[in-house]
Amino acid sequence: MDNNYNMNQYGSFDSSYAQPQLTLNRYIARTYAWMFLGLMVTFLLAWALAATGAVFYLFAIPSITIILLVAEIAVVLLFSARLHKQSVGVSRVLFLVYSLLNGLVFSVYFVLFEVANLIAIFGLTALFFGAFALYGRFTKTDLSRLWPLLIGGLIFLVVAAILSMFINMTALERIICMVGIVIFLCFTAYDNQKIKANYQYFYHDAALLQKASIYSAMELYLDFINLFLYLLRFLGKAKN
Repeated sequence: MDNNYNMNQYGSFDSSYAQPQLTLNRYIARTYAWMFLGLMVTFLLAWALAATGAVFYLFAIPSITIILLVAEIAVVLLFSARLHKQSVGVSRVLFLVYSLLNGLVFSVYFVLFEVANLIAIFGLTALFFGAFALYGRFTKTDLSRLWPLLIGGLIFLVVAAILSMFINMTALERIICMVGIVIFLCFTAYDNQKIKANYQYFYHDAALLQKASIYSAMELYLDFINLFLYLLRFLGKAKN
């Protein structure tokens, strides 16, 4: 985040964030509450679309996959680029809109995989995510040193995804999945350590503190979702 934000640009905010008794643990709890809300919106919408059969009508729309991809990218870019200008309410709405869009995309997985299999992978994701989140929360090690490794890993995953559209990458699928799992586990620890840093830096600025909380919730949401997808690719069993 830009440290030179003009505080006069911000809109209304929840005054409870300005209360002196807002401890680090309460701040983290609020951040995680937004992350969990986003996950709930995504998975409940995905399940509902699959259970009602609406997913088949949705993906019968021409170019719907490209439309959803462009919409998700647009929301993320808007969320990030205008974070210092938009109100807290707009930040929250954009986060929930992204969760809804992801729910539309995820409805396909409820068609391709058994619900029991998805629940098992979700539970495993939560277990791994929780362990690395706790590590990031309590470790004394400066995890910012992981940044070059994380960026390098993301570049590898993006390049692999692009190449897979043109050549058969089946032989490397398990390696790619393992790299993805490791990268997003490290991101989980890294982003959790950032929550503490944001709290300490923005503690006396209620508006920025809220925005930092929503931004962190989005980062944790993306860490969880991507970890889930790579675990699903690695361990999931598609329906016959």
